[in-house]
Amino acid sequence: MKKFLLVVLAATLLMSSVACAQTTTTTTTAATEAAATAAATTKTAETATTTTAAKQDITITYMVSQDWLQDAEIALGAKFTEETGIKVDYQVIPSDQYTNLLSTKINAGECADIFGSQGGQFDIVSQLNVVKNAVDLSGEAWSSTVDPLAAAELSVDGKLYGQPLGDVSSTWAIAYNTKIFADNNIAIPKTFDEFKAACETIKAAGITPIYECVSDGWHHVLWFPEMGAAYDAAEPGLVDKLNSNKTTFADSAVMKKSLDQIKEMVDNGYWGEDYMANAYADAAKNFASGDYAMVVANQGFGAEVEAIGGDLKASDVGYFVIPLVDNQILNVNPVGPSRFIYSGSKNIDAAKQYLAYIAKAENLQNLIDNVAKYNTLPFTGLQDKYSDIIKTFYSTYPNHGTVLQTTVKYVNPQWMEIGKEMTAMILGDETSDDVLKSIDKNRADQASAAKDAAWNS
Repeated sequence: MKKFLLVVLAATLLMSSVACAQTTTTTTTAATEAAATAAATTKTAETATTTTAAKQDITITYMVSQDWLQDAEIALGAKFTEETGIKVDYQVIPSDQYTNLLSTKINAGECADIFGSQGGQFDIVSQLNVVKNAVDLSGEAWSSTVDPLAAAELSVDGKLYGQPLGDVSSTWAIAYNTKIFADNNIAIPKTFDEFKAACETIKAAGITPIYECVSDGWHHVLWFPEMGAAYDAAEPGLVDKLNSNKTTFADSAVMKKSLDQIKEMVDNGYWGEDYMANAYADAAKNFASGDYAMVVANQGFGAEVEAIGGDLKASDVGYFVIPLVDNQILNVNPVGPSRFIYSGSKNIDAAKQYLAYIAKAENLQNLIDNVAKYNTLPFTGLQDKYSDIIKTFYSTYPNHGTVLQTTVKYVNPQWMEIGKEMTAMILGDETSDDVLKSIDKNRADQASAAKDAAWNS
């Protein structure tokens, strides 16, 4: 009886309150919860009003290179909008234009709320000046879940400025069609001479050995800087000397040899006839067709090939390290594309909400599960999807070394410029010496702008 009276009393008080001020949001108490049981319609209306008020009518802009934004993230963005009311305007820029446009936007003070850029402890200072142009994300709840190695490449003086957006565990290696190799009795090459012999055998079978795509401007560059550990092994101390300005690229015999071997591949027809026009977006499709035997790709490539729907499965795609200059060191890189919040944004809080939403464990796992080329992401508490063939690849190369664009200053920012120089070399308009001298000049210019003491002393 007492309980019934309490319910009636609470219901009476609530109805009186709603009649006097229907737009007032009240604090839930035991009494109002009981009243809600007796007046479900009133509570439903009140809840809807509260939820609507919590949503924000804001649109944040996100500028990103076309190769970095995945359909799965766009789908998560739509759910983010449903939950928060915050809309996301994805501004996707062609990869060959992105770096220059981003620099222009930042320098003009007109950058998007969120922008994508490569990380790297050197580059985020010399190229992005994140202390000035990006927001400190160290206080965000998700920041402590970022892999320490990845976080170090996105931090300045212990402060985190970026959020990794891709799988940095994968390495750029040569993905190969295991069926073609088996049918032609080809063993995994361990030297450049063995690699050339494999390419000749594949050519004789009427198959183009390598799918390459110069039109994108970035992919063909991979053959050169990904070999950084091999260069340093051949010329001990090379990396340290380059960073202290005690030697140059043009003085390195092993780097010249690497470029010459790239030119040799092209001259021998190993890249086929369409390498200048090919696009990396079509790599999986062309590989799946069986017209090509190899391509430089990461370890999610097999899943992309299987998704094409042809005869090849992910288990039919194997991997081995790029064997230029007889390399047998696994190239690793904790640096990758990342999200940054522009310090001049008028929507910093909304942008932080987007990054926090993406960084939820269930959403990161969703990205891993739904982006074919992702095997994991650099955050704690996630389930990877490494296949046996990928595990075998990693275990085959016990010696690991970090790539040149991460260990050596002022290389990664000129990636597209290196691509132009390498294209000129491939076409016979320049030599490998010209490419190396150009890299040295660009490094010197960047070092001067950064007031690097090693160049200005």
